[in-house]
Amino acid sequence: MKASLGIDTSNYTTSTALLGEDGTIQQCKKQLQVASGDLGLRQNDAVFAHVKQLGGLLENLFEGNEKLICAVGCASYPRDSEDSYMPCFLSGKMVSQSVAAVLGVPLFEFSHQAGHIAAALFETKQNELFEREFLAFHVSGGTTQCLLVQPDETGKKPFKIAVIAESLDLYAGQLIDRTGAILGLSFPSGPALEELAKESGKRFPVKIAFKGLDCCLSGVENQCRKLLSDGEESVDVARFCIDSIERAVFGMTMRVIKKYPGRRIVYSGGVMGNSIIRDSIEKHFDAVFASPGFSSDNAAGIAVLCEKSYQKSLGKGKNPI
Repeated sequence: MKASLGIDTSNYTTSTALLGEDGTIQQCKKQLQVASGDLGLRQNDAVFAHVKQLGGLLENLFEGNEKLICAVGCASYPRDSEDSYMPCFLSGKMVSQSVAAVLGVPLFEFSHQAGHIAAALFETKQNELFEREFLAFHVSGGTTQCLLVQPDETGKKPFKIAVIAESLDLYAGQLIDRTGAILGLSFPSGPALEELAKESGKRFPVKIAFKGLDCCLSGVENQCRKLLSDGEESVDVARFCIDSIERAVFGMTMRVIKKYPGRRIVYSGGVMGNSIIRDSIEKHFDAVFASPGFSSDNAAGIAVLCEKSYQKSLGKGKNPI
């Protein structure tokens, strides 16, 4: 069976994926190890960590698989902007170039952000949105943005992406990890903080600062520190942190749909896998959420984009991407 291979080496996770011609997808991924007390990795350490992990993940991905690779795709940069660059993506790009060269198959490069969007569309069966304009939230440790996504008429990229709203200071994922650190949780703190928050029976007033469509989250970190120093329980501090992010995403959503009405809204990124935030948003908006496995960092979306690009290069689509 033919398949497209996707590789993504973000600052948090080494990811590999195979998309078969029958539409089934397989993933092998592993988080980068962070020392206790640290809030992430330096780029040189992330590159080295990917180099150590990527070979083993590919071995696991192909174990028992007799798939013929027709194309290779990789995340080569964080976002679709000219100045977007992070060294950690070089690890995946180098391996992708090598595999494509050895196999004599085409290599397609995409942004990490485009991969997130594609994974959400694929997993939620929203394939028609690849050809339509829609809104996409990408909320993670590296970004908190709402994007206006359109088909790229030039055919050079899978999407034409414009940032229409974002956090002006702290990213939602950073807020979660910093709050987790003050509560003694390991990095990344998302799943553990969510479980703590679910145990809370206390709610605090939440007020998020907005500047137009954009939000500010740095004040929430200070409030979390103050709540803990004032003697509030860890579960209640965790809940306040999650509730604050939910209010920020909710407020951004309200503002963008007022300015861009009638568009479908897709939510992706590791933070959007949080069930507390998801449940609240789904009650008020016609929203599309990927499951945690496709919302967090993954190579599935890269494999999807790779397959679409390959098919277009064969003349089976509108234009080569």
